[in-house]
Amino acid sequence: MSKLFSKFSLALVAPAALLTVVVSALSASAQSMYTPVPLDSSNEITDTLTDSDIPTGFGGFARDYLVTFEAGDQVAIDLTSDEFDTIITLIGPDGATFGENDDGPDGTTNSLLFARITVPGSYIVRVRPYAGQGLGSFNLKVTRLRPI
Repeated sequence: MSKLFSKFSLALVAPAALLTVVVSALSASAQSMYTPVPLDSSNEITDTLTDSDIPTGFGGFARDYLVTFEAGDQVAIDLTSDEFDTIITLIGPDGATFGENDDGPDGTTNSLLFARITVPGSYIVRVRPYAGQGLGSFNLKVTRLRPI
């Protein structure tokens, strides 16, 4: 009976171990696929949103940029495009949405977000189209505001 039990146990353990290896490999692969684009020291980029970017779940796509802020920074994040209606989202170091803007104050479909940073760290600036509709080129600029 113990030989039967040990063979049966091995038959159960081997597939479970294989499943653990496969799930771990897939998880590592998925984690390495997501890498936000670091903004260079100019904090400005002209780029293109494509259907190869991050699916939003709303039928559209998003592109993420990594920016480091210090506590006390006051920033303006400006997103413009002639090809799609923009939405800008600022995501904090904890993964929560820190701020979002659809249409800026100039009456266009471009986006402008002002934020006062209270927690230092790496933030994600997410570029996406309104209602998940639109792709194309855009300009993103992050400006640290300074008192005069």
